[in-house]
Amino acid sequence: MKIATKFLGEVEITEQDILTFEHGLLGLEDEKKFVLLPIDANLPLALLQSIEHVEIGFVVAYPFAFKKDYSFDISEEDREQLQIGREEDVLTYAIVTMKESFQDSTLNLLAPIILNVHNSCGKQIVLQDNKSYPLRFPMLTLEGSAK
Repeated sequence: MKIATKFLGEVEITEQDILTFEHGLLGLEDEKKFVLLPIDANLPLALLQSIEHVEIGFVVAYPFAFKKDYSFDISEEDREQLQIGREEDVLTYAIVTMKESFQDSTLNLLAPIILNVHNSCGKQIVLQDNKSYPLRFPMLTLEGSAK
């Protein structure tokens, strides 16, 4: 099927590409179906796009590429909701706030998006053990595993 996207125009997706967010995203609790689309093979960025509303799309980044010591625990409740069985089934992304220049853009490390790629579901969580992770972490340089 084809969907219209906020940043990439019209793209072809399959049913297997669709990610279900049972609780939506923070502030968008009614938005349940998204797709993750690569933006550039050379950057650890993707587009998390609603399949129903073209205007709802977010640039997301692999946070470990920008903060290599980023870590947190997923609560037992969130593990159950996402049906996480194996750590290797989990992918983490952070929503990017894009600015005029990429160097001024920021990552939301306080509320990551957790995906279970095994069963195509996701959830945005707010970290309770915070470890002082900011809502706006500067994306100045790549420092992690995606260099």
